[in-house]
Amino acid sequence: MVKQNRLGHALLFLGKEGSGALPLALSFAQYLVSFSPDAPLVEDLFGGMSALEPTGGFKSPAEIYTTSAYQRAAQLQHPDLHFSYPVIPKKSGDKPTSSDYAAEWRDFIKTYPYGNVYDWIQSLNAENKQGNITAEECKRIFHEMSLKAFESKYKILLMWMPEYLAKEGNKLLKILEEPPPNTVFLLVAESEEQILPTILSRCQIIRVPLPDDADIQKSLVEKAGADPATAQRVAVMAEGNYREALQMLQHAEEDWQELLKEWLNASLKTGPQAQLKLIEELARLGREKQKQFLRYFNHLLETSIRLRVLGDKAPVVPAAEADFAARLNKISSVSQQEAIIKELDKAAYYIERNAHAKMLFLSLTIRLRHIIQHKSLILED
Repeated sequence: MVKQNRLGHALLFLGKEGSGALPLALSFAQYLVSFSPDAPLVEDLFGGMSALEPTGGFKSPAEIYTTSAYQRAAQLQHPDLHFSYPVIPKKSGDKPTSSDYAAEWRDFIKTYPYGNVYDWIQSLNAENKQGNITAEECKRIFHEMSLKAFESKYKILLMWMPEYLAKEGNKLLKILEEPPPNTVFLLVAESEEQILPTILSRCQIIRVPLPDDADIQKSLVEKAGADPATAQRVAVMAEGNYREALQMLQHAEEDWQELLKEWLNASLKTGPQAQLKLIEELARLGREKQKQFLRYFNHLLETSIRLRVLGDKAPVVPAAEADFAARLNKISSVSQQEAIIKELDKAAYYIERNAHAKMLFLSLTIRLRHIIQHKSLILED
């Protein structure tokens, strides 16, 4: 974009959870902020080219990565690289801004670059509090981005999750539409529908696709130290969500299949006493393991549907999983399996929001029994 004269003053990196939209935007911000005000330019950044070496050659990313400016930007400590993200009040009556959590933000990015908002809020020990980008934060952005850059030729604001702006975001419309010279806004979002239309209309959208299974598998082997077989299995289950892949890898040795077999037998055959015992066991797993368990069940159901529809052309899965999927096909139809997937997705959604585990799995057990045994495919809340 920089070389080909296509860089706008407000870019929206739009990608689903686990796509890597935030790491991509961070890398781009670090690259842009590393241009020195003294570096020769062919034209202004918005006019087309970029920083030049004294010899007149284009300054490549590899060359910029060695500069002290880039190194400080990579540590999230460059004075011309600013951040905005959802925050919570530290005490009643507070009007928090992102700058109040700068140290925590740096730690979070280093530890969870693919994390979601829940991961971020939990890292602040916020319990059930909801994060927001507040009106006070919008005032801070307007003030800071109206000032001249300190060191770089460009001042950058990276806003993560503009979905949390609500109506306060309208305070930023003027500076987004007519920013000061050499100012770039980079927004990173997961849901286009939840962004204020007035904000969305002022941004150039860059859609960040989910990584494919092969890329996730390679990364898990090379960066996370997973063995190839485990990496392949996790990559398929993650369905392009690298955050989930990393979470699954932590629990890759869990015997989810045996636990699932016991749960289904308790739900369909052995009765209330066995059901309550399994519900207790599931409730003790903890939020992340509960989500992985439900995702594994989802994976087997999707495998069942593929086997039924595609037959021999279905993607290859481990023999034990293929056998389990075939057994699921014997006890449930495609419409029943789709109904179960819907229930599992809802359960995972509520787990993410700290639902009471025993009540949730009791409800889910009853629903599964009705779907499979009584063929009640539509269960209203």
